[in-house]
Amino acid sequence: MYDLILKNCKIVNENRILESDIAIKNNRFELIQSSIESESKKVVDLDGRYVLPGLIDDQVHFREPGLTHKGDIATESRAGLAGGVTSYFEMPNVNPTTTTNENLSKKFDIASTKSLSNYSFHLGASNTNIEEIKRVDIKQAAALKVFMGASTGEMLVDSLDALDDIFNYSPLIVVTHCEDQTTVKNNEKLFLEKYGNELSAQHHHLIRDVESCYLSSSLAVSLAKKYDSDLHVFHLTTEKEMELFTKGDVDGKKITSEVCVHHMHFNEGDYAELGNQIKCNPSIKEESDRLALIKALHEDKIDIIATDHAPHTWDEKMRKYQDAPAGLPLVQHGLQILLDFYHQNILSLQTIVEKTTHNVAKRFQVKDRGFIREGYYADLVILDIDKKYEVTDENILYKCGWSPFLGKTFNSSIHMTICNGHIVFENGQVKEDIPLGMQIEFDR
Repeated sequence: MYDLILKNCKIVNENRILESDIAIKNNRFELIQSSIESESKKVVDLDGRYVLPGLIDDQVHFREPGLTHKGDIATESRAGLAGGVTSYFEMPNVNPTTTTNENLSKKFDIASTKSLSNYSFHLGASNTNIEEIKRVDIKQAAALKVFMGASTGEMLVDSLDALDDIFNYSPLIVVTHCEDQTTVKNNEKLFLEKYGNELSAQHHHLIRDVESCYLSSSLAVSLAKKYDSDLHVFHLTTEKEMELFTKGDVDGKKITSEVCVHHMHFNEGDYAELGNQIKCNPSIKEESDRLALIKALHEDKIDIIATDHAPHTWDEKMRKYQDAPAGLPLVQHGLQILLDFYHQNILSLQTIVEKTTHNVAKRFQVKDRGFIREGYYADLVILDIDKKYEVTDENILYKCGWSPFLGKTFNSSIHMTICNGHIVFENGQVKEDIPLGMQIEFDR
């Protein structure tokens, strides 16, 4: 007997759309075929809805430990389930920072008791922790996160000697935040002198400008080539940076790249209305950059789409520009942003699946997830592709309680999310008493 049978699915998987049934047993896909009439504890007729692999978001900030007034592993993983995100890799810039293997293990311990979706964590690099990096368990950590700008304290890696060691010796994929700190600081000084108290979020993309991104990204790429490192550059934002990356399937690359949903959706014109709500690092830039990112997705220069979910409280975001933290909550609405691109005939469902799920699994060597295949873990998101969805105060699930999309109506809704074979989200609600997520395994 199966645990769950899904009838009348339109499965979007591996560049195909297939009409089929799905049978799930013991957390995994047991059978995928045109018609399944076997006994099952539960049968759900999906009535021709699109069924996608659950998203794997390789870049989120859930703020635990130490910053849990903004968000925590339980609240943000719950919000992610409402957005079809069934697996995530979380960032090391928490308190204490995840720059030691001991602190990394502690985060896994926390997640094992709190995370409602599947989880892994990035080890963080510093100027001085190369020995910790060399000792990391490559079957546990997702990757090594290097802040080459836009971080504080021990998380900013600005020593060229340290970067040489990291790219030379890291046993993990190096994932980078690329902004040249010297350029940013010089720009900040100039703009503060010019505008003083009139400095605002509308200047953000000019302070954290194209040049600051390109200088840092080109350095990362040159180091990766020098040491034949595995490099994945997070959240690219500029047309100029696209020249650093090559077209082709993610499988054949040692240097890969990523765009985030907010950099695909917003441009510099949105600062006037949204201000600090969309202040983020690297910054949202000009319309020409936004269009270039989408073009690079189609050319397979950009391999992965993520959210960089980064919640802050409303009060923190309402401070004056210089004092407001960078980052915005996105994990609940990222897929809906992409589905609006589908409705505009800009992205196909197959491309969305490839960039949010398949390629993440391939690039990071995720075991038994990221595809709808017999024997794989049953992580799914089911769409109401033509059912509109308005973002309201009542349906925002982030702990911070706000979204830059408040009042916006998306063209599609999330009908259901299944994580490890269990229905965890349905009818607009995360279900009560759902099983905890699992630690993600890697084939390395």
